[in-house]
Amino acid sequence: MSYTHHEWLSTLADLAERSVPCVLVTVMEAKGATPRDAGTKMIVTTDESFGTIGGGNLEFEAIAAARVLLTQATAEPQVKDYPLGPSLAQCCGGAVSVFLEPIFPHKHTLYLFGAGHVGREVVQVLDGLPVTIKWIDSREHEFPAAIPGNCEKIVTATPQSVLSTLADNAFIVIMTHNHDLDYELVEGCFTKGHFSYLGLIGSDTKRVRFEKRLKVSGVGEDSLARLTCPIGIGGVTGKHPREIAIALAAELLSLGLTQ
Repeated sequence: MSYTHHEWLSTLADLAERSVPCVLVTVMEAKGATPRDAGTKMIVTTDESFGTIGGGNLEFEAIAAARVLLTQATAEPQVKDYPLGPSLAQCCGGAVSVFLEPIFPHKHTLYLFGAGHVGREVVQVLDGLPVTIKWIDSREHEFPAAIPGNCEKIVTATPQSVLSTLADNAFIVIMTHNHDLDYELVEGCFTKGHFSYLGLIGSDTKRVRFEKRLKVSGVGEDSLARLTCPIGIGGVTGKHPREIAIALAAELLSLGLTQ
């Protein structure tokens, strides 16, 4: 049975959600008598395979080649040509070219709280880069109609609830429309304790005000030192949302967001 378009897309989505690296294997060209036609696909992980390109030694060799790419963490796709003769112990007599496309999940996720003017600019600046962005706000109307492919829109009345899903290496940027919500999110991040970056939009004055409240809540000096506020790489003083976004993106990239 053929692996349908819907099925392989669903498998890719599931693997991406679970951050499982895989290789999408596609029959690129089929000449003569072959077990499957061009366009047939299967998906290979380090310990599973989904779908089939015809079975037999052809499939065995393609799976082995795919797993070599996964082991080597090779991001470049490859083309493999297989004559279906004595070398593969398949008597079809044709020839198959297989396209191996490695797909590695993004190593880091940016949790961006706030869909205001600066948030929208941040998402645009990071569009197309190898990072997953989870964009959170309670106000659905603030999100643009179209968002980049590396971005997931999360509309929730309780943005704080997203903190329970944070990965230990998460990059977190807080720029909501409400200072009290900003504070709750910052305090919640310190309660969680593990993150790669915690940035809060605002001035030095805002930082001092937040630090006083955080100390009362029991957050120590060492932890407070991990809070970045103001955000953005040094030397950029502009206040335009795009300027702030560019300065923030430069800071995040310098800290390994896309590595």
